[in-house]
Amino acid sequence: MNDDSRGFQGRNRKRSLGTFLVLVIAFGVRPVPAPAAEKSAYKNTPGPHEVQMVLYDWQDVKRGRSVPVKIYYPADLAAPLPLVIFSHGLGGSREGYEYLGRHWASHGYISLHVQHIGSDDAVWQGQAQPMQSLREAAIRPENAVNRARDVSFVLDEMAGLNSAPGLFQGRVDLGKVGLAGHSFGANTTLVAAGQVFILPGGRTVGFSEPRIKAAVPMSAPVPRSRNDLEKVFGAIAIPCLHMTGTLDDSPIGETNAADRRLPFDNIGGSDQYLVIFNGGDHMIFSGRPRNAATGQDEKDALFQDLIRQATTAFWDAYLVGDARARSWLSGGGLTSLLGNDGTVETKRVSVTKRPVTGR
Repeated sequence: MNDDSRGFQGRNRKRSLGTFLVLVIAFGVRPVPAPAAEKSAYKNTPGPHEVQMVLYDWQDVKRGRSVPVKIYYPADLAAPLPLVIFSHGLGGSREGYEYLGRHWASHGYISLHVQHIGSDDAVWQGQAQPMQSLREAAIRPENAVNRARDVSFVLDEMAGLNSAPGLFQGRVDLGKVGLAGHSFGANTTLVAAGQVFILPGGRTVGFSEPRIKAAVPMSAPVPRSRNDLEKVFGAIAIPCLHMTGTLDDSPIGETNAADRRLPFDNIGGSDQYLVIFNGGDHMIFSGRPRNAATGQDEKDALFQDLIRQATTAFWDAYLVGDARARSWLSGGGLTSLLGNDGTVETKRVSVTKRPVTGR
């Protein structure tokens, strides 16, 4: 499959155990016009909505599987709101990536963070050899499959909450659903979007979720074999905002920074964007504090601010249908925002179906 779901074996950069444990919480290309003299911000501060959160410990009876979630939502819920699902990296939990969940919710989204049992923090906590435990979890194909099915399951649960008396009744727009994820979660995101696995003999298997309308894969892994990537990614037909960094080698595994762009390069069925952060490593997306002992990058806060803005604009453009947000993404606003801290590449497809404008 790929370095997240098949082993994380191969070339590893030498890092301290502390750095790894931070992880586990883990048509032609057309350049965007040159940046303007001043940076063009996009919803760079918390939005007008007070954010609240709720925890659910759902049970998928059919699979005999627990699926814990944490949901960030606007306190003044108005009906109906777009839904964004977030999938954590290997060894993480529903508690991670709060900086994104809170920001999106403050701007009018329901942000659901799902915890994937079998590849969550229980894999390494209390283990004598946490890195070995993580590698073992990564090579189990059922973890990749269960993650994709978790996405479908939580959508079913939200549909139930939307139709039953309670907090979310009538307040979830299930026609405007986005999915984002980091590292193993980026693999989950692409699989739910339509990526397939090529089995021995050339047969393919996939676990796509048609209710997903737009996706943000961050630090996506790629298959160990670089053959037939058009077949692996070619069925993805929804807009994607791919994000990576120039130093985004896998802390565990074989995907190097240069490979992270391969999903973008091999998807052509809808609008695609690729943001590459200059000097960004694999952990800039996590949102967890780092220090000198664990590889602290002084630019983490800057990168996370850029990530918040770019992803919010992407959701506004492709879930809400905001033409101004789409123009900001592809017309130079995002490039202006990034300045010397990153680059943007775009692939626009004129036949992309657009959601109805307005919330």
